[in-house]
Amino acid sequence: MKKLFFALCLVLLAPLALAQSCPDKNLLYWQAFPPGGESDLSARHQQVVLKKRCPAIDTIIQYKAGAGGGLMWGQMNQLPGDGLNIVGVNLPHIVFQPLEGQVQYKTQDVTPVFWFHFTPDILVVPEQSAIRTFADFIKAAKATPGALNLGGSGLNSANHAAHERMNAAFSVKTNYIPYKGTGDMATAVLGAQIDGAMTYSAFAINNKTRVRGLAIAMDKRHPLLPDVPTFKELGVDWVDGAYRGIGVPKSATPEVRKRLSELWAALNNDPEMKELAAKSGFELVNVGQDQMDAFMKEKVRLYTEGAQRLGLGKK
Repeated sequence: MKKLFFALCLVLLAPLALAQSCPDKNLLYWQAFPPGGESDLSARHQQVVLKKRCPAIDTIIQYKAGAGGGLMWGQMNQLPGDGLNIVGVNLPHIVFQPLEGQVQYKTQDVTPVFWFHFTPDILVVPEQSAIRTFADFIKAAKATPGALNLGGSGLNSANHAAHERMNAAFSVKTNYIPYKGTGDMATAVLGAQIDGAMTYSAFAINNKTRVRGLAIAMDKRHPLLPDVPTFKELGVDWVDGAYRGIGVPKSATPEVRKRLSELWAALNNDPEMKELAAKSGFELVNVGQDQMDAFMKEKVRLYTEGAQRLGLGKK
């Protein structure tokens, strides 16, 4: 009888525990890039899973694109710190951009509360391109230095850094063409208006029949892109990409930050989220409030060194 009573209590308390972890009003989820890119896609995934977890509220996605994300991040501390306004944040963008000095915020002005996934760098060309392999790409780049134009999402972003890294690692000169976000860049790449892009694995996976991956920055080949060699296979120790997370205004209390961090951790561990992420090429990570200070300290150190090495902001 006691066991039955205990089990009944758990059943009755489960909805209450769930309700306590959910916001009491609709969430405004602010995006720093236009619709159609990886940040937007990940937010849409979270919107679906959050609705299942918290059916009484909606997640309303808002867009404020500009300056490679810098417009939104420069204004995020003007939002209410009520836990109902969250902002998509990206690394290494929030380290590189302030070092460049052309944005209205500093890295320490951004308050991340959870990093939820990572997308590896990948070099792609349009499917109709005459460039079939990475060797073809290097040959073309060296034959006419400065002739190849590669798109990317934002200035002083992960794509920009990866482009500069590739040029330096393989002693080639190609031009970086920044777009407001991956969605805008996609039109140019898929229409062969540019020669290719330094982008993310998710873009290559979601456009497998329209672009050709040439090299990816992973330890091992991606299971959804088995024909694409890693940069390691090509002789360069390169495993990197972009991290995406959520942040809040500085006015948000520690309690608000912890609550959102725990909610996003629950979303990340949901089986449906894992399935959606795998299909889109997102590598899930779970960096919450307990690990945040150490994680950010190390990332700021690494990306500051990387910016200096790549010469970002000195051109």
